[in-house]
Amino acid sequence: MSIKSDKRSDYRHFHTITTRWMDNDTYGHVNNVIYYSWFDTAVNQFLIANGVLDIERSPVIGLVIETQCNYFAPLAFPDRITIGIRVAKLGNSSVRYEVGVFREDEEDAAARGHFIHVYVSRNERRPTAIPDSMRALLQTIQV
Repeated sequence: MSIKSDKRSDYRHFHTITTRWMDNDTYGHVNNVIYYSWFDTAVNQFLIANGVLDIERSPVIGLVIETQCNYFAPLAFPDRITIGIRVAKLGNSSVRYEVGVFREDEEDAAARGHFIHVYVSRNERRPTAIPDSMRALLQTIQV
C-alpha cells in the first residue's frame, strides 16, 4: 500500500518550529519521537493562543489516546519546520487532529500523522463534552 504525502493547502492552521541540535539522532536526521512532540506542541499552542485552554486551570483537559505518523522525507537540524493542523473528526468528547510536517517552504509534507484527544474533567478524569468555545474554535479548522 502506497501512502502519499499531503499538501500545505490541505491544512487550516500552521505553527512554525525551529529544529534543535539535539533533535537529530545518530543517523543524522530528526528522531521519530520528536515528531510526536511537535504534534502536541502545535495542537496545544493553537488551543492556548486562542484562549480555549488554560493548562493550569481549565476544568476540561484533553488526554492523548492515540498518535500515529507516516514519514516521507527526512528532516534535520537546522531545518525550519511548519506544522499544519486540521480537525478530521469532532465528536462529543473527542477530536481527531491530523497533522502535516513541512520543511521550510516546501509544499509536500515530509510527514503526516494524527493525534486524538479525549476531553475529560480535570479532577475526575472522566470523559466530558468539549466546551462550546473550544468546539467553535475547532470547527474553524475542521475539514
